[in-house]
Amino acid sequence: MSAHPLLSIRPATVDDVALIAQLIRELAEYERLAHAAVASEADLRAQLFGERPAAEVLIAESDGEPAGFALFFHSFSTFLGKRGLYLEDLFVRPAFRGLGLGRHLMAALARIAVQRDCGRFEWSVLDWNAPAIGFYRALGATGMDEWTVQRLEGDALRALASHDAL
Repeated sequence: MSAHPLLSIRPATVDDVALIAQLIRELAEYERLAHAAVASEADLRAQLFGERPAAEVLIAESDGEPAGFALFFHSFSTFLGKRGLYLEDLFVRPAFRGLGLGRHLMAALARIAVQRDCGRFEWSVLDWNAPAIGFYRALGATGMDEWTVQRLEGDALRALASHDAL
């Protein structure tokens, strides 16, 4: 890395699928969740670049080298009557931290949210990740401490799906 690297952010393309998969694995290792990162390149290609893309990705680069990514999709607020932007993953590789790429990615996402008339921009963060929480607070984000994330997956999801229909 040069003393003043050229930083850039760009939308991912289908040619970035292998890179996105690698960045997801690196994020999963950082979050101590490597065992849960089972998405294949074929899964990512179909879900991100198929007929009905489920999410979008921004790639951050430093001097042309892949340095991080943000994966996001739209949610919807019934109270606001508008869609929202939900950040699923934000990750900057350790060698590129401190350059401002995280802030640049978050600002790019905020611009997308404003351009698309989103009513809010939100995400979740692991409660032990103090550096990330501090970073988000410095951006002006507020914690939604009265809310807890609920999840159904695996056997529990399949069991509910098989519940008798009306």
